[in-house]
Amino acid sequence: MIFLSVIFHLFSFLSSGSAYTPPQELHLTIDQKLHAFQLDKKDIEIYIDKTEHTLTLKVGKIELKQYKCVFGGNPITDKKYEGDQCTPEGVFHILAKYPHPEWNKFMLIDYPTKQSWMKFQANKTHGKIPANATIGGSVGIHGVPANKPYLIEKGINWTLGCISLSNSDVDEIYRYVDIGTKVIIAK
Repeated sequence: MIFLSVIFHLFSFLSSGSAYTPPQELHLTIDQKLHAFQLDKKDIEIYIDKTEHTLTLKVGKIELKQYKCVFGGNPITDKKYEGDQCTPEGVFHILAKYPHPEWNKFMLIDYPTKQSWMKFQANKTHGKIPANATIGGSVGIHGVPANKPYLIEKGINWTLGCISLSNSDVDEIYRYVDIGTKVIIAK
């Protein structure tokens, strides 16, 4: 019966042309959604909305799951240079993933990209950042220090520009992303 309900809602979604979120009453796991919609794990993308403080696992327009996340001390502005406490915006990819001694797990993104460098150089040329500024790097998606889950629960933007989620959420996401997974960061 659940499968028929999913098919009905999927048909409705395909007819509407908008983003699809399965009805809450279905309470399907990510694996169940992948199976029900015959989706491939390798097609999963990460969409991060800085205004809404959310990270969403998606395949196309189908949302698999959404998570609460936080950023650096300046959560909305696009990263201009190292030390500005901003999270970069644009299209990135997972470059590496590994356990982290302080933040549970770390999924490194390929910041700075060619587009990041172009924005950085334009900001330098127009005097919008200090002449001696550097672009930075080592931006990723990670958990929180041990005994500090309140950072996410209370929405405290504590990183230097990374995306931080609860450790249990990072554990789950880590299972579904691979090297090369697309990461879109927008406001």
